[in-house]
Amino acid sequence: MKIKYIIGTAIGLVFVVVALLSFNSSKIEYADFSKAKDNGKIVQVIGSWDKSQPYDYNTRSNEFKFSMIDENGNKTNVISKGGKPNNFDVAPMVVIKGQYVGEDFHASEILTKCPSKYEGQFEELKGASLYNNKN
Repeated sequence: MKIKYIIGTAIGLVFVVVALLSFNSSKIEYADFSKAKDNGKIVQVIGSWDKSQPYDYNTRSNEFKFSMIDENGNKTNVISKGGKPNNFDVAPMVVIKGQYVGEDFHASEILTKCPSKYEGQFEELKGASLYNNKN
């Protein structure tokens, strides 16, 4: 009878360890462009499209390129496979997920925020702890 409890507990511990490891590996932190460039990991960056630089969509390569300014004022070129996201032209805030390849940030995802729904939240997020993540 005791051996069943030991085996059950061991199996339970294995599941807990696997769950914790998979959660930790899927966790993607927020960073600014300088931190993203330094660590080389996949991160999320919040910022806005640099409207002084026109965006470009290349139909042959299916690449969308634009310049983005993060919350600290760092500017970089962003390259993404796929078309321009909906509401990109009017979005007050853009969240990109990806990593640096050379001097450009290659985004695997681009999320835009609807201007009316998120009005005022960009400034609130600037002070949030996700910008000050010191991991």
